[in-house]
Amino acid sequence: MAERWIQGLTKQEALALCGHRDQNLRLLREAFGVTITARNGNVRVCGSQKAVEEVIGILESALALIRAGGAVPPGFFERATNGQVSRPEKREGLSTWARTDGQAAYIAAMERHDIVMCIGPAGTGKTYLAVKMGVHQLRSGSIRKLVLCRPAVEAGEKLGYLPGDIYAKVHPYLRPLYDALNEILTYDQVKRYLEREVVEVIPLAYMRGRTLNNCFIILDEGQNATSAQLKMFLTRMGEGSKIVVTGDVTQIDIPSGRSGLVEAAKILKDVPGIAWVYLGRADIVRHPLVKRIVEAYEKYESDKGQSKG
Repeated sequence: MAERWIQGLTKQEALALCGHRDQNLRLLREAFGVTITARNGNVRVCGSQKAVEEVIGILESALALIRAGGAVPPGFFERATNGQVSRPEKREGLSTWARTDGQAAYIAAMERHDIVMCIGPAGTGKTYLAVKMGVHQLRSGSIRKLVLCRPAVEAGEKLGYLPGDIYAKVHPYLRPLYDALNEILTYDQVKRYLEREVVEVIPLAYMRGRTLNNCFIILDEGQNATSAQLKMFLTRMGEGSKIVVTGDVTQIDIPSGRSGLVEAAKILKDVPGIAWVYLGRADIVRHPLVKRIVEAYEKYESDKGQSKG
């Protein structure tokens, strides 16, 4: 029997997380067969190790959305438990790429939907799996071009005075996308695709005014796009194209703090054809220390929230 806690919630956070008369917790109890109790700003989850990790991951994703935007998007818990994106019991086809159930659900969503919005913490494979799916579709002939983009937002440091032309200035922002490509393709393949413009890696601002047909389009670090930028990006979609947006709502670096991805979770929640996937701590597949680091920061944020309350 495993036991995990989420501690130090403010009164407002606890109400938003648990729902009216604890309806969100009831959904999780019924879906995962766990025991959940909430009292004095602390939530306790007990059950099998796998189920507890799943539930904690869902609750932490919801809490991140609450802290970023003040509320859980309607339908979040229904989708996370058994709704819009189901977690396949048996992994077949492309889902064999997955190392967790959450990743399998993410892959299935990318196969079945034209637009997929994936929210989760660092290390859950959001970008890597999106790029891998894009390369797969490119090689299979399903699409003719792979477009990867990112907002050019600094994460604490100033890069504006870097020497060189515009390419040299924006390249550091795009480096993680090149890293993902280089994990999947050889250096020569990446170079050839880029030279032939079969693969394009660009800042988000360069998407304005374009219509992209028969493309697989990925927006990475979507939490750092404003609402206007995200709307602009999503409306670039042309015939035969697919879009994947990834983001971590605990790492919002835009000066206003108002993430377009958080707002989109409310605005686009019921739009047919759009799948929302929420990955959690249980889906982290980087070095084991990454999960511990995420846990430590989440605990710190919870403790800080409790002291403010």
